[in-house]
Amino acid sequence: MLDRTGLTRSTLYRKIHEGTFPRQIRIAARCSGWRERDIVEWLGNPIFYEQRDLE
Repeated sequence: MLDRTGLTRSTLYRKIHEGTFPRQIRIAARCSGWRERDIVEWLGNPIFYEQRDLE
């Protein structure tokens, strides 16, 4: 994800905490990832992105 967004790890997690980057979803006990549609939405307008409630 870092390569795709250009963010550093610390910036990515700070943005998740602030609600300005999509939350990760749990895939397995020790594995998480992001929904593709959420990342595409963020990449389309990263300045004004706000997290929605999880579906």
